[in-house]
Amino acid sequence: MSLNINTILNQEDDLWIVDVIGEIDIYTANKLKETLVQILNEHNTSIKINCLELDYIDSTGLGVLIGALKRLKQENKNIIISNAKSNISKLLTITGLNKIFVIE
Repeated sequence: MSLNINTILNQEDDLWIVDVIGEIDIYTANKLKETLVQILNEHNTSIKINCLELDYIDSTGLGVLIGALKRLKQENKNIIISNAKSNISKLLTITGLNKIFVIE
């Protein structure tokens, strides 16, 4: 499967909204990384990852999110994970990442 990414800068909330659609795995994680680097270079602010249409994420994808979070934490910003399906929520809990990301 593929990965589609849509980004919107919500200036009112000073927040990037990133809709991820499809699967984030070893084959598509670089696309996510490039997108996150690009938006943070444009406007460094917290990021909300909308997972409503995200079907799967593997360790490579989680690594990309952790890398972006490390950069954001230097500026006291966060990554917010929203609308995660049960399989993704379970993965975040098992890995303990539900404690470092803000989960909505």
